[in-house]
Formats: sequence, C-alpha cells, structure tokens
Amino acid sequence: MSTTRAKTVRYEEYAALAAESRIVEWVGGEVVAHLPPTTRHQKLTRFLFVLLTLFTERFGLGEVFAGPFAMRLGPQGPVREPDVLFVAREHADRIRPEGLEGPADLVAEVVSDDSVARDRTGKFYEYQAAGVAEYWVVDPRPGRQRADFWVLGHGGTYEPVPVGADGIYRCRLLPGLWLRSEWLRADPPPPVAAAFDEIRPRG
Repeated sequence: MSTTRAKTVRYEEYAALAAESRIVEWVGGEVVAHLPPTTRHQKLTRFLFVLLTLFTERFGLGEVFAGPFAMRLGPQGPVREPDVLFVAREHADRIRPEGLEGPADLVAEVVSDDSVARDRTGKFYEYQAAGVAEYWVVDPRPGRQRADFWVLGHGGTYEPVPVGADGIYRCRLLPGLWLRSEWLRADPPPPVAAAFDEIRPRG
C-alpha cells in the first residue's frame, strides 16, 4: 500500500479522519494514510482472517478482526490498523465501538512493497512494547515469499519461532492451530475450508 503523511494532529482529529476513510493510522502525532492493497494482499489477508475465525470460533477463544480496524496501543498512541488481529476472550473488554483500546493478542501483517520497513521495524517494536503476544509477518510478493513469526518472551522482547522441518508453523498462542508454509506462498491461497479441515481436531 502506498503511504502519505499529513501534518501533526491530535488523536481526536485522527478519529474524525478515520471515520471518513478507515485506511489511516496515527503514529507520532501524524496521520499516515494508505491506498487500497493489491489483490494478492487481500486474498492472503482473507485466508488468514477466515482460517483464524473458524479456529477461534470453534473453541470460543475470542474474536478475530480484519483491517481496516483501529488498534490503539496506548493513551498517546500509536493507532495501527493491522491486516488481521485476534483478541482473546479474556481481553474482550478492550473491544470498543470505535476499535480496539489496547493491544491485540495476535497480529498478522501482510507485506506490501511500501510496508516492509513499517511491518518489520516500526510495527515490530511498537507491538513488542505494547505487549502483543504473537506477531506474524507474511510476505507474499513474487520472488520474496517468506513468513516470520515471533512470540513475546518473559523479558518482554520478541523471540523468533521457526517453521518446523516439515514446513509447518505451530502457533504458540493458540495450541492446535498450525499453518503450512506452502499455503502462505500460494497464489491464490488454498480454499480456507480445505485448510481448516486439515487442522481441525477430530472427534
């Protein structure tokens, strides 16, 4: 997604802009506006959103949201709009009519050409500081496909979680949830129902 910046504004001014055009973030007192994402970006985002929704609803674990959906990481910001985020049932009080007040438990960002530094550096450290327990960065761009996963360690810093030798990433926050790395590289991703049928527990 392409990005433009505006003059420094207060949070209330950001909220007014967000009500008109939801693809905006509030970082360092500035409004950061994004153009619509690519088709490939949206297909992968939809795949992750639906798969996480099916899994978490199956066990009553919490709620899943897809961007644009505002996540205010602290009283002074920043306000980010992750591609996909999961809020655990025990943190349901963070969900407000205008968005999420506080960190999600799991955030997934799908990389675009202009978001590499933002997703891997800016948001990485913001989410770490705010206490997002698990962070996924998935890059679907041709020739650059990769997926990286981190969990918040006891020291409050992200620790990388490798994909297994079998090509499967096993989620730490949601035991029983796993992803084939080939699903994240495919264009288009596989049918969500087929992927869910593979991972859902039997019996």
